[in-house]
Amino acid sequence: MTRILNGKVALVTGGARGIGAAIAKTFAAEGAAVAVTYHEHGAEASSVVADVVAAGGRIAAIKADVASEEDAALSVRETINRFGALDILVNNAGVILEKPLLETTAADFDWLMSINLRGTFMTGREAIRHMVQVGSGRIINIASDLGYFGREQFSVYCASKAAILNLTKSWAREFAPDILINAIAPGPIDTDMLDLANMSPEWRKKEEMIPMARIGRVEEVATAALFLANPQNSFMTGQTVDPNGGSVMP
Repeated sequence: MTRILNGKVALVTGGARGIGAAIAKTFAAEGAAVAVTYHEHGAEASSVVADVVAAGGRIAAIKADVASEEDAALSVRETINRFGALDILVNNAGVILEKPLLETTAADFDWLMSINLRGTFMTGREAIRHMVQVGSGRIINIASDLGYFGREQFSVYCASKAAILNLTKSWAREFAPDILINAIAPGPIDTDMLDLANMSPEWRKKEEMIPMARIGRVEEVATAALFLANPQNSFMTGQTVDPNGGSVMP
């Protein structure tokens, strides 16, 4: 049976855990060679590599900080060196911050934006630089449903994800028709971001107050990413796919 991504090479930032790991495993299962970046979670990255290799897939883990311009370029270069190409980039690496505005410091703002927005920008720019040369490619930027409607005490996070939605549209217009650039804006998904270390019990409970009445699974976001990466999905750019359980209905 022909697999959807046979012969493709993908780079997934923040691929050691959560949504990134699920996307990496799904892409590998569909025939892609996959590189995942990690910064602080080397053990988890090794586990993802072991799982993919055990299933017969091709994968490499690259230690890189998406907030670093040098590391962003490194992750793209290393992916191409190891697998000979780069067809798909998933800009997944991100962090969250729940904090009242008047307690939010400039350092808080800079830290979150450096990963969520700057990291997406720089890794995307380096991948697109390569894709322009070869004349094709796919970029998938991971945003959030909070990028649509905002949420009190999450203003910096919401701002970063709203920016990613518009970055996606701008890039899609700039690089069509050769490079297709889309986004995914997940709703509440069962990842470390929803752990009580990152989110208060009150907000965790509110995440479940959506039409589907449950938290989503990482595999459900990976399915959306596979849809956008599918070579047969060739007339879609500048769009956002929303696996959110009905939390937002734009």
